[in-house]
Order: sequence, then structure tokens, then C-alpha cells
Amino acid sequence: MSITESLAGPIGGTGLDAGTVTAAELGWALSAETLTAAGLLAVYLARIERLNPQLRAVISVNGLATAEAAGSDARRAAGHARGPLEGIPVLIKDNVSVAGLPATAGSPALSAAAGGDAFIVAALRAAGAVIIGKANLSEWANFRSRPSSSGWSTLGGQAVNPRGPGRNPSGSSSGSAVAVAAGLAPLAVGTETDGSIVSPAAACGIVGIKPTLGLVSRTGIVPISAAQDTAGPMARTVADAAALLTAMAGQDAADPASADAARQAADYAGFLDPGALDGARLGVWREGVDAAGPAAAAILDAAIARLRACGAEVVDPVDLPDADKMSMPEYTSLLHEFKHDLNAYLGALPGEHPASLAELIAFNRQHAATVLAHFGQEIFEAAQATSGSPADPDYLSARAHARRLARGGLDAALSGARLDAVVSLTGGPAWLTDLVLGDHHAGGTSSPAAVAGYPAITLPAGQFRGLPVGISLVGPAWSEPRLIALAHAFEQAGQPVQSPAAARG
Repeated sequence: MSITESLAGPIGGTGLDAGTVTAAELGWALSAETLTAAGLLAVYLARIERLNPQLRAVISVNGLATAEAAGSDARRAAGHARGPLEGIPVLIKDNVSVAGLPATAGSPALSAAAGGDAFIVAALRAAGAVIIGKANLSEWANFRSRPSSSGWSTLGGQAVNPRGPGRNPSGSSSGSAVAVAAGLAPLAVGTETDGSIVSPAAACGIVGIKPTLGLVSRTGIVPISAAQDTAGPMARTVADAAALLTAMAGQDAADPASADAARQAADYAGFLDPGALDGARLGVWREGVDAAGPAAAAILDAAIARLRACGAEVVDPVDLPDADKMSMPEYTSLLHEFKHDLNAYLGALPGEHPASLAELIAFNRQHAATVLAHFGQEIFEAAQATSGSPADPDYLSARAHARRLARGGLDAALSGARLDAVVSLTGGPAWLTDLVLGDHHAGGTSSPAAVAGYPAITLPAGQFRGLPVGISLVGPAWSEPRLIALAHAFEQAGQPVQSPAAARG
């Protein structure tokens, strides 16, 4: 039996299937008392036990989850359910700290680290969510080696995309995407520096939201770059992602970037408008995924046709000037920021672990037989070779240049063409996993929004030979309400369509 064939799993007494159910449907069943949080948790724990040896999506299970689910049932029985996430299991990417489950980033170097709940985990608990466990990821969020295989970590092994035999889930929020797509959890938290939410979400055929920088706290998250890092929701539908974002978003006094979050929308589910595309003005950026090929381009064309059919005015194409010049200054910036931010994080982290990037490099060399079994640590070494100083003139120049290119291009398109959002393919279909040569990307469009700090949402647009292809909508800072409305309208307009090439098989 293939992985895809084994994903079905009825949830007794509800008529729901864990392989396809949404968090909203689970919430209705819990409210109707046809399901308990404890019973729901048991279903997902059994699915993890059955499917995770093949999928490698989950690194660890929360031993206190059963007690948390029982507490949720008690609150509901007493009439104190705290909202749409009450009793809903949520999987957390394993670079986010959970009390009793250290943020390992997939590396044994942090196995003995300590720490309590990250700010966003505490917020999820306050919303009634049950933390089911930690998701596998590309080790160190794919910022350790070149080449690398997305979804591989020393602790978690190689995560497997459930949508196709041998296909890679992309990353670095690989396990989060796989778990939602395969029904190991209805909701998951991912993190992104550049592409790490939207790319695996698209590759696995789910929804992912990369929020505006500062909408979601980073406290308790293993860093790459304070200039680009953010956590975000991953879910089966736009509605589920909006509900999860509502619980995650908010100001955190310990994260200065979140100072403006308190002034943003409180309930993103309130913006779910099936008619939002009528009269919307959207621009199509085509250059980011030229390597994805004609089949993927055909899916984009079909998506554009759907947007127009829903009443959107589409400007096709729009240009993001000099977007192709962004990668080098971005990478230079990230190397400096990683050394500085990771050293600060490790220096303040309780428990036994390397206390600096230099010590981490030494740890990896000492444990090379396992940690470096497939790939090296070239990025670690390049970052260590920088000054790591936020005052370094070369660093400041690179960061300013990258940000200027990203914001300049997006702002020129959004304002100059009076757009609600820029639309593009998120990337091509999932490639075959290769633990020798590493990832075989077919392009991606995440960088402008990631470097600019602007929000992006990806959702399924179609399939090529059974492999999902997603589209992204990008808007200006704090435009999550509008993007969620537009994405929901596109989703509701019909099931993802196959390109003619896909139909021919």
C-alpha cells in the first residue's frame, strides 16, 4: 500500500476523515459533542505511530498532550471553551521551544537544551490548542550546508512528501507541511526566513501564511536573521490558517519587531470573503519560476483565468525590477545576522549545548559520522568567517541593498499599478529527494516578500501529474486581512484544476 492510499482514517462517530478533515470541521464536531479533545488527540497520535515511520514528519510527541486534551474537555464541559482552537491539536516546528520539548533545530547539539514555551506556543495554549508534538525540519532551517536536502535532519531523518513517491517536501518547515498534508495534525506552525513556509506548503498542497515581519513574535525560536525571521500558520484551508494566525499574532515586549502588532486585526477569520476577488486588482509576476517549465506555467494561466472569472482585474505581467539581483546581498546579510543572532540565542539558552556558532561547528566535526553523514556545514563556516557585527559597514551596505531591491520592486508594482496583491507561482512541482547532490529546485518566488518583510500567502492552484503547484499572493506590510480575503475567494471558487499536460499523464 502506498503512503497516499494509507492516509484515509475515519474519526469514529463523526463521519469525518482525518486524512482530509479541516480544523473548522473538527471544531464543529467538538462543539456538537460528537467528539472529545481526548478522543481526537488519540486519533492523531495513532496516525503518527502508524504513518510517521514512512513520512518522518514528527520528531517528538508531547508527553503532556493527553493531559492537555483532558483539560480542554473539562473547560468545554464547564462552558469555558476559549475559541475555535479549543481542543484542536497543533504541531510545532522543532526550532520553536515548547516546555519539556527543547527546540533542537533537528540537531543533536541542542538535544539537552532547556526552555519553556515560546511566546507563540503560550498564545496557542491560551487559545485552547493542544500541542501534539514537534515537527521535523531541514536541519538548522536549511542554513547549514550547500548543498542540502530539504526535510533532512540528523534527529528526524528525511521527511517524505506524501503527494508523490520519492518526492521532496521542500523546506525548511518540511515536517509541518507533510504532517498537515498527510493528516498527522490538522494544524502546524512553521517558520520562514526565505521560503521556508510557502515553499513546503506549496510542494505538499496546503496553505501557508508568511506574515509581515513583526506580526508574530520570534521569542523562543532558533534564529537565522532578525531582519527576516517569522513564524506562521500552515493548514489545509485558508480559513484554518486564518484561525491559527489569529491565535499566534500579537505584540511581545521581548521582541521589539512586534511593537506594531497590537494595532493590527484581532480576528483574521473575520476577513474570509468569498466575493473578495470581484473588483480586486492583481498583478502577475512571471519571472520568478521560469525554470518550472510550461506545465507549471499552464497552471498559473488557469489560475489567472479563475481570478478573472471571479471578477478580478488582472495586470499580466508586472515587473519587479532587479529581483534577480537580490540573492547575493541577501545571503551576505544572512551570514552576518546568523552569526550574531545565533550566538546571542545560544548564549542565553539554558541547558547543556554549544554556546556559540564556533562551538557548534566543533560539535558537528566531533560527531561528523552522524551529523555530517550526508552534507557538510559550509554555511556555518562562511557565517563564522564574518565579523558578525551589526555595525560592520559591509554588512550594513548589503542589508540596505537587499531591502532596497525587495521593497523597491514590490512597492513599484503594488503602488505603480495600483494593485491589491502581486500573484505568482510559489514554485514548481516537488523534485525527487537526493541525499547525494541535494535539492533540485525549479525556481521560487519567496525572496521579494521575505527580504522586504511583507506578507505572503500560498495556496494550491493545481497539479501536474499528481504533484501540487501553488500560487502566492503578496501585499504590502500589514495587508494580511486583504490577502486572506483574496486567497479565500480563490479557494472557494473551485477545486484546483489540472493543466492539460497533467490530464494527459
